[in-house]
Amino acid sequence: MLSQNAAFFQYGKTETEALKNADPILGAAMDKLGRVERPANPDLFQALSQAVVGQLISVKAAQSIWERMLRRFGRIDPAVIAAESPEELRACGLTEKKAASIHRIASSIRTGEFNLNELVQLPDAEVVRRLTALPGIGVWTAEMVLLHAMQRPDVVSWGDVAIRRGMMKLYGLDGLSKQQFDEYRRRYSPYGSVASIYLWEISYR
Repeated sequence: MLSQNAAFFQYGKTETEALKNADPILGAAMDKLGRVERPANPDLFQALSQAVVGQLISVKAAQSIWERMLRRFGRIDPAVIAAESPEELRACGLTEKKAASIHRIASSIRTGEFNLNELVQLPDAEVVRRLTALPGIGVWTAEMVLLHAMQRPDVVSWGDVAIRRGMMKLYGLDGLSKQQFDEYRRRYSPYGSVASIYLWEISYR
């Protein structure tokens, strides 16, 4: 889902070689797929809003809604969104809950009640703690901000259905327990985010 300020998650040989050594099955899939690019967005509010938009819907549906938002508002930033009404957001295809969440977060940033930029200096767990205190933000959404906006290196989200599906396809599993997931996540560390990028790709093939 590309948008304003879009770039790609940055990684290189250090990360890919470490993952291949840690997990030959993943390594073989990485060799087959070649380099996989994952859009990233350093703008924290845009990335957070995109993650809210993408909750529990398909990538294609989320992209359509986001593009309608860009056309309607011109720019997605706290000042612009706070000045609109939740109904204007809903007109782009958002649910009432998502529209209210994005609007309330924009307003809290605009008034200084919440400082999104402070998160950049904090460890992953504290970022998740602070973001999940916001309305409509769960752990998955916070983890997507960690990966796509902050480009934190070790994010593998249990809450992401596509990542779990990618693991199952990769290892030929009929199911995936949390214990199994955690074992793979530890194997990928400290470069779990790159593993996630490949698991997403595997999931959709």
